[in-house]
Amino acid sequence: MEGDVVHDPDATRPEALPTASGGITRLAYAHAKQAGLELEPVLKKAHLTVHEIENPEARLKVRDQIRFLNLVAVALKDDFLGFHLAQPADLREMGWLYYVVASSEMMSDALKRGARYSSIVNEGIALKYVEDGDVTITIDYVGVSRHLDRHQMEFLMTTLVRLCRQLTGLRLAPSRVRFTHHRESSNPAFLEFFGNDVEFGAAADEVVFATAIKTMPVVSADPYLSKLLISYSDEALSRRPAGRSSFRSSVENTIVPLLPHGKGRAGEIAPRLGLSQRTFARRLSLEGHTFSEVLEKLRSDLAGRYLTDESLSISKIAWLLGYQEVSAFTHAFKRWTGKTPREARAQISPERLPAKRSTQA
Repeated sequence: MEGDVVHDPDATRPEALPTASGGITRLAYAHAKQAGLELEPVLKKAHLTVHEIENPEARLKVRDQIRFLNLVAVALKDDFLGFHLAQPADLREMGWLYYVVASSEMMSDALKRGARYSSIVNEGIALKYVEDGDVTITIDYVGVSRHLDRHQMEFLMTTLVRLCRQLTGLRLAPSRVRFTHHRESSNPAFLEFFGNDVEFGAAADEVVFATAIKTMPVVSADPYLSKLLISYSDEALSRRPAGRSSFRSSVENTIVPLLPHGKGRAGEIAPRLGLSQRTFARRLSLEGHTFSEVLEKLRSDLAGRYLTDESLSISKIAWLLGYQEVSAFTHAFKRWTGKTPREARAQISPERLPAKRSTQA
């Protein structure tokens, strides 16, 4: 299920695992500790230690960060944990990345710098700045399977919007916001923050602002500090290790948005990654995988997560996983777990299910 530890295909290849500065994890840890949650077992399930959490210089594996957020969200029955953590956070805790952005003269420069240098803070994400009439910021996952996450992405997107508002001194509203993960509905506070044009189950994770944001001045602009930090940032970026991405995660991240449309096939995925089917199969084989194995594990992981969401019907879950018939999904799920989806959902203890959505944030 969403809070359970899942098999990590890269666990024996530490060089392939992206790391992050761990700020989100430490915020979640402090929040859970204040709520009285017993954290030792949660940390153990997430493959983390108290020493790593309490050492601000320690970098954490991004997948472990995602696991920890999932576990804390389930334990606290907070289905919007990432959004809630990002609301009160002091943006200066982003460290030098905040200041390299905040010292920019114009918002276009600030957003481009944020996109360029964000991977130094979190190697598992890649931000892209696109000017095409409007201004679009997309967030892609690198070396990390996107389908395992919801809370880190919602934290990142909330922080990005908060940052734009702080740098301009205006309560900017995005034109639209897109998330690739699924929710049947949002809560009023979420919509009040982002605006009414929020889509889940989209083809990309992105936030779009009107073109006017490009020329908005940054209220904290400092050209001297900017010059100093750009030099430091370019040097830090040049020192980042290469080879941090796994091909399997790229495949998984390409499959997920195609599943509901019945396009989760190798013949559809390979061209989207710019490869022939033969090269595609060979790349997976080099990492010890086959496409059918990756697809099967992906569906199994997603099914477990979706079943914890009571608002999703079994038929909707089957559709999200790319099954045309509920019976086909039921047969596959029974092969994976020995239970039917309804039996598995009934056995999820009430304390493990997220709290019913309310009108409160």
